[in-house]
Amino acid sequence: MINWWDIKFGENELNKMISSFKNKNLSQGIVTKEFEELICQYLNVKYTIAVSSGSSALLLALMSLNIGTDDEVIIPNRTWIATAHAIHLLGAKVIPVDVQEDKPIIDIYKLKKAITLKTKVIILVHMNGRGSDIQEVRSIAKKSNIKVVEDSAQAIGSKNKFGFLGTQSDIGCFSLSVAKTISSGQGGFIVTNNKKLSNKIRAMRTHGLENVKDPKKWMMPGFNFRYTDIQASIAIEQLKQIDKRISSLRDLYKVYQEGLKDTPFIEIPVEIKQGEVPVYIEYLVPNKRSSWINYLLQAGVETRPFYPDIDSAHYFSCEKKKMVNSRKYAKRGIYLPGGPNQSVENALKVINIIKRKL
Repeated sequence: MINWWDIKFGENELNKMISSFKNKNLSQGIVTKEFEELICQYLNVKYTIAVSSGSSALLLALMSLNIGTDDEVIIPNRTWIATAHAIHLLGAKVIPVDVQEDKPIIDIYKLKKAITLKTKVIILVHMNGRGSDIQEVRSIAKKSNIKVVEDSAQAIGSKNKFGFLGTQSDIGCFSLSVAKTISSGQGGFIVTNNKKLSNKIRAMRTHGLENVKDPKKWMMPGFNFRYTDIQASIAIEQLKQIDKRISSLRDLYKVYQEGLKDTPFIEIPVEIKQGEVPVYIEYLVPNKRSSWINYLLQAGVETRPFYPDIDSAHYFSCEKKKMVNSRKYAKRGIYLPGGPNQSVENALKVINIIKRKL
C-alpha cells in the first residue's frame, strides 16, 4: 500500500528524546525554550510560543486579541475546521468567505464585502503553502482597526517577497501534527513581533501566569496549552531537516506536475509560486470522486478527499451565500500520496495507475 502521507522519525529524534528523559526534562522547560529560540532564528521573528497544537495556537491567538461574544471573525471557506472552531468556542461569529476560482485562497474582493462594524479579526489561511495577499489585507484591516492572524499550519517554510508566511501579521499560527513538513506528533507554535502580545500569550498558555510554582494572584484567564520537552526534542531534530524536506516536497510536486500535465479530466489547482512550499499533492478529479478513491485504493494507493466547506457545518449558523469556488474544491478535491519522505518511485506508480483509468 502506498500511503497518502509519508514522514520519517529517526535515530536523532530518539536520541534527543532519551537525553531529555535522562535529564528529567519531561514537561515544558529548557528544551521547549531551545526549540522556541530555534524557530525565532529560522523564521526571523522576535517571539515564539510553543503550544499543545496548531488548533490551540489559533484559540490562544484569538483569546489574546480579546475575541468574544458578538465579535465577527472572517475566514476563508476552505480551511481545516480548527480555524472556525477557535472562533466558535469563544462565542464569536464565524464569517466564511469564498475562495478564488483558481486556488483555495480567500477572495479579497469578497473579503472586503464581508467586513462589518463587528469584524474584529481576519484570519488568512495559507492553504498548502500558498500565500494570501497579506500586504493588501493588512492595508484593508488597518483602516477599520481589524487585527490579522495568519493560519500557517500548512505553510512552514513558505515565503513571499516580504519574508516567511506567518510572520507578516499580528500573529502567526503553526502546526506540528504528523501530516506537516516537520512534526513532533502533535504540537504547534505561535509567532509574533509584538512583545505585549507575546507576553500575554505566554501567560495564557499556563492559566494566565508564568510563575506556576508561586502564583501571587490570578492575572488573566487562560488554560493548559503547554508543550513538553519530549515533544520539543523531536521538533528540534525535525527542524534540522527542514531545508532538505522542503526540497523533497518541491521535487515530488514537480514529478506529479510533469506526469499528469496532459491527463484529461485531472486538474491541478493553480501552480505553487516560487518561494511557496507544496506540502500536499492536490488534484481535482471529475465529479465522481468516490469512484477515483475506490479505484486507487483497489490498486494499492491510499488517498484523502478534501474536507468539507466551513459553511456546511450547521452549528455555525452562517448566512447562506453562493460559494461556487469553494464547492468545486469540496466536491472534487483529492490528495494524492505525498509527504517529505514519499519516494519518487511511489509517485511514478501512482501516475501510471491514474493514466490506466483514463
